Amino acid sequence: MFSARYVLMLSLGALAVQAADKLEWEQRVAILRGMNAEYATAKIMLPRSKKALDYPADGKYDKAEWDQASKTLGPAARVGDLVQITKVDINKDEIVLEINGGMKNGRKWYDNVQVGMGNGTAPIRNRNTPAPGGTTIALKFDKAVPALEASDIKKMLAPILDFEKRTATEQLVETLPPEVQAAVKEKRAIEGMDRDQVIMAMGKPRTKVRETKDGIDTEDWIYGLPPGKVTFITFANGKVSRVKETYAGLGGETVPNQKPVL
Repeated sequence: MFSARYVLMLSLGALAVQAADKLEWEQRVAILRGMNAEYATAKIMLPRSKKALDYPADGKYDKAEWDQASKTLGPAARVGDLVQITKVDINKDEIVLEINGGMKNGRKWYDNVQVGMGNGTAPIRNRNTPAPGGTTIALKFDKAVPALEASDIKKMLAPILDFEKRTATEQLVETLPPEVQAAVKEKRAIEGMDRDQVIMAMGKPRTKVRETKDGIDTEDWIYGLPPGKVTFITFANGKVSRVKETYAGLGGETVPNQKPVL
């Protein structure tokens, strides 16, 4: 009897440890909010790749494989380039991070941004330097993704991405109206923002839907997936005219029944 009870206690203890190590739903949501639309500075050359580049959580990635990918498709970002996390997926044993829109994207919105004083302006990026492309990185774990926070992920990625370095974009944010600055920092959209400011705050939308009603062209940007919060941002005349947030259950229909605009 003692032996059986002892074994049962050990089993219950092991289950408790496993539960503590398991990534809970709230933690998943916190990671998505904490990583999506975040900016970082490339500390190494990031290669473009058709498949996600494996990056073990211990930082010991296959440099030869990454170099070969770079030779095949070229760089997504060079040392010192500003990049953005545009999509985050949490799978069983990996966290997949889309960089600069992934392989489907090339130039970024900030390639056209001009800054300066008086009558003289200059682009944030050097026009003689090729704009960064996109790629995807898979942060791999030996077993199921453990309980962790966005700050832990940033530390794991520290050998290749610097999330702490002050960027030209951060300096640009400081020139925006106070209410827009606050919204960008809080990763939310408010009425009056333009498209670039929304991307700065929330990254690229999951879906875009355009509509013409009463002679007025509008465009909806949709963020989030059910089950969970889904955000609809409506643009009219290039500015946010409405922000609507709703919760969609599993299988819930929240996206307008229209053809998405890619």
